[in-house]
Amino acid sequence: MTQILAIDQGTTSTRSILFSADLKPLTQVQEEYPQHFPASGWVEHDAADLWRTTLSTARAVLSRTDPVQVAAIGITNQRETTIIWNRKTGQPIARAIVWQDRRTADLCAALRDAGHGPMITARTGLLCDPYFSGTKIKWLLDNTPGAREAAEAGLLAFGTVDSYLIWNLTGGRVHATDATNAARTLIYNIKTGQWDADICALLNIPMSLLPEVKDSAADFGMTDPTLFGHAIPIRGVAGDQQAATVGQACFQPGMMKSTYGTGCFALLNTGTDLVPSKNRLLTTIAYQLNGQPTYALEGSIFIAGAVVQWLRDGIKIIRSASETQGLADAADPGQDVILVPAFTGLGAPYWRPDCRGAIYGLTRNSGPAELARAALESVGYQTRDLLEAMRADWGAAAEGVLRVDGGMVASDWTMQFLADILGAPVDRPQVTETTALGAAYLAGLQAGICPEPARFAESWALQRRFLPNMAADLRAAKYGRWGRAVAATMTI
Repeated sequence: MTQILAIDQGTTSTRSILFSADLKPLTQVQEEYPQHFPASGWVEHDAADLWRTTLSTARAVLSRTDPVQVAAIGITNQRETTIIWNRKTGQPIARAIVWQDRRTADLCAALRDAGHGPMITARTGLLCDPYFSGTKIKWLLDNTPGAREAAEAGLLAFGTVDSYLIWNLTGGRVHATDATNAARTLIYNIKTGQWDADICALLNIPMSLLPEVKDSAADFGMTDPTLFGHAIPIRGVAGDQQAATVGQACFQPGMMKSTYGTGCFALLNTGTDLVPSKNRLLTTIAYQLNGQPTYALEGSIFIAGAVVQWLRDGIKIIRSASETQGLADAADPGQDVILVPAFTGLGAPYWRPDCRGAIYGLTRNSGPAELARAALESVGYQTRDLLEAMRADWGAAAEGVLRVDGGMVASDWTMQFLADILGAPVDRPQVTETTALGAAYLAGLQAGICPEPARFAESWALQRRFLPNMAADLRAAKYGRWGRAVAATMTI
């Protein structure tokens, strides 16, 4: 058995990628699926779409090989998205509430006002924000007819997307998750490595709902043989940003990576040191191997690639994402339009779920080119916000180089602006789809066909380094205008 199947279940699409034993991508299939926006600030998925696209893309990839050659499956997934389903039927009780959803903002505010915020942060490393799964679970139980009674009777199961896929892949035989996904739920104690009974009681969540928590490289069961014609072991699981951290080989404390997909997520490896943030970042688990968690500081931006989708689908000034680079190049250098893409609120380090997007600096001559440039620049500005907070929390030990991955990093314009506004080198690897790579590596590590982390790190290869060439005074002026625009947005 010389191949690994990685399932990458993302916010807007699902991909299955077949890797060789030396982690070279062989073939892949991707399918988009619908998004649902039933109210302002609400974002939902039909969980059946997540399973349908997982099954169809995996089958399509496996049709191009002999499934007997697949040593293991690795799963990586959009995090925090919350699904509750019936243990007997496997049917979800409602649509999945997506990580971007802000409907529990009032509940989170009530928890903070009641003084529970410091306790929740101390135990989970997270802030009391609707981003995370815990308040989503409570909302589903409180607002779905019959759900609370069924949950208290032990008839329901909760899971983040990985757990839901494992359940379906194993024919309902395994209800499990890994430590990186558990660490994003708001109800998992990252110090003790257990579900937190006090927080569950605070949110009125029956603990019978919760999955077993395993290492990121572990035995997650075998697929039902009827799915692929052959039972395949599931051996690796990690939330998408943690999987990207593994795929970027950020195994040493001080190493940083930033992934640009629908959102942007920067992680700084802090090793075995659990570092509480003083700058409104998250303390989380980067990965867990052999029972030992490796911790990280994380900053989360809700809108990165999604701002380009908005240009395409919302205001329809582009037909494809690739057009943004040419438009940005053509933008009038005399205009300085700033877009604050708070479409679903502001993430780190602001944590303002009530904010909405705003545009500043428009003139009569502002047009598609200036808006496209402002959209791409917003990603760089938000990344700098995160890295400023990380350096304040971690100090000089943080490396100066940022490793990047995800769909947006294909844009040379965006990566050059990122290096310019950070005033630091930005490294783009040869393999930019590091999320799936990380999942494949974890599965291959557990299956015994991939090397230990130190040897895997030796295989990381640079495709291009972007060096800053913006004058320091211009960098300071542009970042200052961004700061004033964010401050103004938070007062509206």
